Amino acid sequence: MADYAIIVDFKLKPNTRRLFRSLVDANARTTLGSEPGCRRFDVLEPEGEEDRVVLYEIYRDRAAFEDHLKSPHFAAFDEAVAGLVAHKSVSEYELVCEATVAA
Repeated sequence: MADYAIIVDFKLKPNTRRLFRSLVDANARTTLGSEPGCRRFDVLEPEGEEDRVVLYEIYRDRAAFEDHLKSPHFAAFDEAVAGLVAHKSVSEYELVCEATVAA
């Protein structure tokens, strides 16, 4: 079974990125550190777009992602950022090729 990847694209309300980043960064670190089903959780800022943040997450499978959505830290994050987000879209993917550099 292939890994499950998510891309979450947040369009933020004006002047909220700094607060949003502190909350999403903490959520990313907690998720990666406490959820064995999460393999990667990156926070991206598109160049020239002050009010946009994109997440790239890889989970062992869809069930691991669903566990993430049920976690207390995700619920707290989701509630905390609700007033900061103008629009959010979530795209789901099957990870079919992961090219990495050998150590």
